[in-house]
Amino acid sequence: MVYFPCGSSLVSFLVVNGDGRDVETLLVGSEGAVGGIVSQGHLPAYTEIVVQFGGPFVRMKLSDLAAAKEKSRSLRALFARYADCLLAQIFQSNSCNAIHSIEQRTAKWILSAMERTGDSTVPLTQDKLAAMLGVGRTYTSKVINGFKREGILETRRGTLFVNDSEALKAKSCQCNDAVKAH
Repeated sequence: MVYFPCGSSLVSFLVVNGDGRDVETLLVGSEGAVGGIVSQGHLPAYTEIVVQFGGPFVRMKLSDLAAAKEKSRSLRALFARYADCLLAQIFQSNSCNAIHSIEQRTAKWILSAMERTGDSTVPLTQDKLAAMLGVGRTYTSKVINGFKREGILETRRGTLFVNDSEALKAKSCQCNDAVKAH
């Protein structure tokens, strides 16, 4: 099956590491799809797909998608371009993890979630954010508390509320913009 997130649905691709420190490599919202998009379901998945924010999904049999792509050159081209964009996001994520601070990456992730869901409320615990960034919770807590002191966001149990997206953007690296430009 292939799944198309709709509305505020958000999905992460996680690389599962044997030591329990799973790291997010990709984030997919209503701009994309998950489930056999590249391999057409013929190969085992390398990553674990985790629904970060629940909501509606449209699902379709891979065989129906393959038949539609067979009939439509433009649909084939669209999915080839989508696969290229996924790869760009993975490359940029790798680069971002190597060179940007936890503060920049945290701001980038929150902004990315907001862009994909169209909402300034991000239902996310600090534990989950830390796991996706591949860092300890104490690091993300320090960053989130700094953002709170600056009035950029507020927190309530399991939810981040962004008050100043422009200030958050100023704290972020430009990785999201680089992928969007691609």
